[in-house]
Amino acid sequence: MNRREFLQPSRLGNLAAPVLEIADELEAPPTAALSSAPVLLHFARKAMATTFEIILPFDAPCAAELAQSALDEIDRLEAQLTAYRDSSEICKLNAQAARHPVRVEAHLFELLTLAERLHRDTEGAFDIAVGALIKTWGFFRRQGRVPTPEELIAVRDRIGMRHVVLDAPKQTVHYRRQGIEINLGSIGKGFALDRAALLIRATAPNALLHGGHSSVLALGNETPTKRGWTVGLSDPERRNWRRALVHLCDRALATSALTHQHFKHEGRKLGHLLDPRSAWPAQGILSATVTAPTAAEADALATAFFILGVEKSRAYCEEHPHIGAALIAEDAPRRLIVLGRAAEEVEVLR
Repeated sequence: MNRREFLQPSRLGNLAAPVLEIADELEAPPTAALSSAPVLLHFARKAMATTFEIILPFDAPCAAELAQSALDEIDRLEAQLTAYRDSSEICKLNAQAARHPVRVEAHLFELLTLAERLHRDTEGAFDIAVGALIKTWGFFRRQGRVPTPEELIAVRDRIGMRHVVLDAPKQTVHYRRQGIEINLGSIGKGFALDRAALLIRATAPNALLHGGHSSVLALGNETPTKRGWTVGLSDPERRNWRRALVHLCDRALATSALTHQHFKHEGRKLGHLLDPRSAWPAQGILSATVTAPTAAEADALATAFFILGVEKSRAYCEEHPHIGAALIAEDAPRRLIVLGRAAEEVEVLR
């Protein structure tokens, strides 16, 4: 479930960022900063197949050292969480956990516990135990294909958090059957932002972090006079059309939509956001943006809401008042549907 890039630093001068854009690979060139714009420092590094960026006020103490430590932490987490390196803790877990319980690092166990809770809360729409399904559809190597009926029948026995046993006292993970594979692509970037922010917050309470163009974490305010940080939400089908502004203060945001990871089959667009309950690509939503207290929650729920659709996402927000969402459905592509907490954060433009 590797979500592609949606956050684009648009209208950025070398040191200033009035608005960050959420868009599909928006390629607008940077423009000169407005004279009233705050002066910000940007530190970026490639990781997790995308670009992470730390944005700090110009007067933040030890800004370069803070940013480097945060980006180093993201590198460390990639080495631990990736499904693409045999040496990672996740790959070792996938290789061993069906044979015997495997003890994992404390923060990884915390992440798996969160994923298990979100799996239950979303009626199974969010599921990290779908590595075999991602490979069956060809999305693991970015070579999407429609599996045969026989392949889909076979893979159903090798997916699902119901086969993953978490033992909190022992901090171990056990798979109930062979072939289960955890893939953290739908939550890993957000978790990395949360961990990186812990290294920044005490020294620099105002900062903006993003991972690729899909995950954002805002600490404090861009300036003392602003209501947090402003993020632009763009239309998934019209790259330069801004649909809304989102104002984030000590909150996170993530967007899921079909960008590069999709292909056409019998006139339908089939993408990498797979519904683990049907074993087929999710249909009905063009984009799902979620705001949440943590970036890991926002990442996971953006995927879940893309799969659940409007009404079940609405019900989730009603039951969880700390969660907000802005959805665009296939049957109403000109309408931005704002749910839950997002009513306080989203300023719809058109």
